[in-house]
Amino acid sequence: MRFLVRVLINGLAIWLTSLWLDGVDVVAGDSAPDTGRSWLDTAIVVAVVALIFTAVNAIVKPIVQVLAIPFYVLTLGLFHLVVNALMLLLTSWISGLTSFGLVIDGYWTALLAALVISVIALVLSIFLPDKRKRS
Repeated sequence: MRFLVRVLINGLAIWLTSLWLDGVDVVAGDSAPDTGRSWLDTAIVVAVVALIFTAVNAIVKPIVQVLAIPFYVLTLGLFHLVVNALMLLLTSWISGLTSFGLVIDGYWTALLAALVISVIALVLSIFLPDKRKRS
């Protein structure tokens, strides 16, 4: 259940980021971003991208974080933004293997998008109840 909640939060955060930032687009099929598609196509693509992003964060990110401990210490935790940007670029690459997915213009766009996605996900997580906090 927690995994599905994370997928929903990440999907909403990615969708809002694609609306707010130039250089971050959710592409459905062969159509250009924001043209020639219905809201259902967009919702399906965002759901698939969110699933990929959540899986990457659950599987790859912990391994990278352990390997990057010296960089976290050296930068006083700011390296976390770099890792988030790399996870977003990996998600973009994986979803780019199909004809739809997340398109990011470059590393600096990914860094800004990772920051925005993290803030949106944090705000959404605050409003959702967590069973572990109650007990």
